[in-house]
Formats: sequence, C-alpha cells, structure tokens
Amino acid sequence: MATTSSDNTALVQAIIQNAIDGIITIDDRGMIESINPAASDLFGYSSIEVIGKNISMLMPSPDKERHDQYLSRYQETRVPHMIGIGREVKGLKKDGVVFPFRLALSEVQLAGRIIYTGFIHDLSREKEAEEKLREHYVELEAQVKERTQSLQHSLKELQNAKDTVSTSLQKEKDLSQLKSRFVSMASHEFRTPLSSVQLSASLIERYALSENPNITKHVNKIKSAVTNLTNILNDFLLHERLDAGKVEPTFTLFNVVRLGEEITEEMQLVSKDGQDIIYQHTGVESEFRLDQYLLKNCIINLISNAIKYSGENTFIEFNTEIQENVLTVVIKDYGIGIPEKDHAQLFEPFFRAHNTGTIPGTGLGLHIVRRYVMLMNGSITFESNLDKGTSVTFTFPVQP
Repeated sequence: MATTSSDNTALVQAIIQNAIDGIITIDDRGMIESINPAASDLFGYSSIEVIGKNISMLMPSPDKERHDQYLSRYQETRVPHMIGIGREVKGLKKDGVVFPFRLALSEVQLAGRIIYTGFIHDLSREKEAEEKLREHYVELEAQVKERTQSLQHSLKELQNAKDTVSTSLQKEKDLSQLKSRFVSMASHEFRTPLSSVQLSASLIERYALSENPNITKHVNKIKSAVTNLTNILNDFLLHERLDAGKVEPTFTLFNVVRLGEEITEEMQLVSKDGQDIIYQHTGVESEFRLDQYLLKNCIINLISNAIKYSGENTFIEFNTEIQENVLTVVIKDYGIGIPEKDHAQLFEPFFRAHNTGTIPGTGLGLHIVRRYVMLMNGSITFESNLDKGTSVTFTFPVQP
C-alpha cells in the first residue's frame, strides 16, 4: 500500500515530537512557529508560552539584543554565521539559568516561504564533566608540585648530609666513593616509588584523620580499575593471538562435571551479593574430548557477563549435557538482556549493546568466545529479551 502525504507528515511529526534533542522552527522574522517537547523541557517553557514570540527570548545577553541584526544581515548578504555550520552557544531558561548547547541550523523553503530549523543538543553534562576534569587536573598539579617540593627538600638534605659526611671522612676515600654511589642510586631508583607511597600515605592519612568513609571506596575503585584494565589487556592480547593464528586447540579427554563444578565455585566468589550460580549436568556420560582450556575460557566469559549484566539477588543457570556424542553447554541469566536491534552485530569485535551504559567492557569478549567455539568445531546460538535476560548455547560434536 502506497504511503500518503498525510502519512509522511504524521511520521515526521512523530519523529520530531519524540526526538531526544530539542527542535525549534522560526519564520524569517525570527518568530517561533513550533517547539518539540524536548526543547520545551530544556528551556522550561510550554509551547503556548513561546509560539509566536521572538526566538531571542531563549537567549541570554548580548545575543538576545543582537539576534534580529544577525538574521537581517544573513538575509541580505546570504553569508552564513550560524546556518549550515553549527556551533556551541548558550541558552536562557525560563528560570533565568544560562546553559550551553550545540546548535545546528538549517534553512528550508516550504510553501513559498523560508523556515529556519534549529536542532539543540544540551551540553550541560559534558561541560560539568569537563569542569570536574579540569578541577581534578588542577588538584593533581598542586599535588605534583607539593610532592616535587618535598622531594627537592629531601634531596637537598640528603646532599647536605653527604657533604658533611664527605668532609668528615676525607681520609676514607673508598668508603666515601661507595656512599656517593649508593646515594646516587637511591635518589634515582627510589624517587618514583617513594613519592607515590608518600602521596598515597598523605591522602589516606588525610581521610583517616577526618574518618572519611571514602577510604574504602577509593581502595575498591583502585582494585576495580586494575581488574578492568587487566581484563581489557587480556582481551586485546587474546584477540591479537587469534588474528595471528597462534591459538590452536588441543583436544583431550576430561571430566565435564568436574570442570563445571570448578568453574561454578570460582565464579561464585566474584558474583554480586545474593547472586547464585546453579550448575546442573544431564546425561550418564561425564567425560568428553575437547580443548578444556578454551571451553573453560568461553564459559567463564559468559558467566562473567551474566554476573555483570544481572542485578543482586538473582540466579544464573549453568547447564551441561552429553547426549549422543554431543556436548551442549547453556548459560542463562535474568539480567538486562540485549536489544533486538543489536542481535546481528553481537559477535563483532569491539561491538557493545546499546543498553550497557557505563558497565565496563571492550566488546571483544563474545567475539573471542565465538572464535574459540569455531576453533573447536562447535556452534553458538543465543536468545535474549530486553530486561528479561539472555541464554547462550554452545554445541560441540565429539572430536576424533
């Protein structure tokens, strides 16, 4: 069935009304003709309050007073100052708050008249993050300066002590030379670790004296950051080894149940509060020929994902089955799930689902798992529903 003009108009209106960014249209006199809900929320005005008013009401000084002049100059010279360029500007909310946003302007000829459309992306959070980063940088600079001064003072005292000892022990030339070499080595080799320890001790002491609860929080942040960085490095190294063809499976006979129980016990230790990993094996046979190391890596990767993307007080199902010379492994969680639009790209390198938010990850884990499964002549499938969870299944035929 052909799409009508009214259908297209309704579609455009639906897109505008549901857009995340603000959209405002004005006529050639600068009068507001339309404003979408996102822009209304951003500026704090209802559409009734602004439609028919000059767009300058949403601008702080001096842009408020100059806008009409800008518009007239463009209409006379056709030299764009903003239109078709896009830049960062400031807006004025109804409550008087001035905020930054990125503005993209376009000019449209419609029904014999000119309409200007502005696309508004709020930069408040980005600017706040930049300011926090700048403040952190200034703080670090101050700490480095303080540390440098302290080290210079220590080195000066050390040099003074050296000179005093050298003067007193002139007749003991060999001992003096040995001492000098030691001082030189110590000042060079110990400077960096000692300065780091000193800085950390100073910060911890400052927190401890004020009974600041941030001590544990920051220590946990450090541990978490190190773990995340280690995982990232491991993912990159594994990806590089796979691309270089340096990973070859070694098929050996092993006990699947024993491996499953070991993995369950290991992963339970790193699970969130209240999370339970439930392992179950089906089938009379418990031994299978496969690459035990690669299989364990695949299972741990998926259980780690299940832990990471599920909440506290949830459970994760881990099942193995050997039937008719086929090993099947299933890991199922009840976490955030994967959006359907991301299913096709899930195993691509560096791809992460759009709902992962700030949860750390490289987007390489599932890609590596798929490569490992393929190396072992297996197959991998998954089912996932948003906010209901994900189930991943490995299937391996018996190896000769």
